[in-house]
Amino acid sequence: MMLKVSIINRSKHPLPSYETSQSAGMDLRADLNEPVVLKPGERKLLPTGLYIALPPGYEAQIRPRSGLAIKHGITLLNTPGTVDADYRGEIKIIMINLSQEEFVINDGDRIAQMVINKFEQIQWHPVDELDETERGAGGFGSTGKK
Repeated sequence: MMLKVSIINRSKHPLPSYETSQSAGMDLRADLNEPVVLKPGERKLLPTGLYIALPPGYEAQIRPRSGLAIKHGITLLNTPGTVDADYRGEIKIIMINLSQEEFVINDGDRIAQMVINKFEQIQWHPVDELDETERGAGGFGSTGKK
């Protein structure tokens, strides 16, 4: 069964879609009036022209595109970004250029991907001690040591 999500598309581009039958994410496109130049180290907020209404219990995760990352050093800040179910504003993408060269983003360029996920909210249960596990308090890299 497919989840139905209401969407307003104020861009000049088609709705995001899955590229293959097993894709988890849909590409989001820049909705620009003119090209945007990202200088090395620079970050900018780019519009998509998309507005969504997710059902309660769902979020949209905004993730970088691997091709932009490996080929051009372009990624997203706040990754993955979360679009909450009660947000009704335009989906915008926080991009950053980690390369040493300027990068031009044109209208319609695929700049990010969006994955819809189900989640649960929790209720805290304060306690004085946590149950014991094999790992315990071992952190950062501790499970790879013998």
